[in-house]
Amino acid sequence: MLDMEIMVLGIITMNVIFSLRGFKDFSFFERYKFNIGGIRRGEQVRMISSAFLHVDMQHLFFNMLTLFFFANTVINNLGNVKFAGVYVGSLIVGNLFSLFFHKNEYHYSAVGASGAVSGIIYSAILFDPNESLYLMFIPIPIPAYVFGIGYLLYSIYGMKNKADNIGHDAHFGGAVGGYIITLLMAPGLFQENLLMIVLLLVPIIILFAMQRLGKL
Repeated sequence: MLDMEIMVLGIITMNVIFSLRGFKDFSFFERYKFNIGGIRRGEQVRMISSAFLHVDMQHLFFNMLTLFFFANTVINNLGNVKFAGVYVGSLIVGNLFSLFFHKNEYHYSAVGASGAVSGIIYSAILFDPNESLYLMFIPIPIPAYVFGIGYLLYSIYGMKNKADNIGHDAHFGGAVGGYIITLLMAPGLFQENLLMIVLLLVPIIILFAMQRLGKL
């Protein structure tokens, strides 16, 4: 338990320190946020640094609280080092999705740990798909796998309609990263939860099919 707290608190501390600096220092925020133009100029550090910046305290608090709640399941099954691998890998895959879907939008910018956190959520769901989740405004428990599928389907909807300022592509990419990396690290899941693995794959197939057909 102590190891889990040290690992998670370490990541949370990094996010808090970096985000607080960004709140106070506009040039720092601009230099390290995810920005297509900057990345295409060769500023690849933005692919990592942007995931430790947040728009405001509410954004930071929600991401870190979500990470704290789901991290325990992943660490208990993979250990600290592999947990960190899922976190960082999901972060990178999430930003790669953003880069792909916005590659021609030079002014597109984003910040936040949501891609990395989405990867941890999906990893946790793979290990405990039937865990009951309680969400705000929904008075009944929801099985984790139902939440996972609904989360990605909503992300696809958000990517298609572009009706808000949420980085749905990074969320989706982070979840895909968490899904793939977890299965590579824990192949025994194919024997334990094959049906759930297939069900969680459905939204991913839908996304790539829509992209291939030009529906996004």
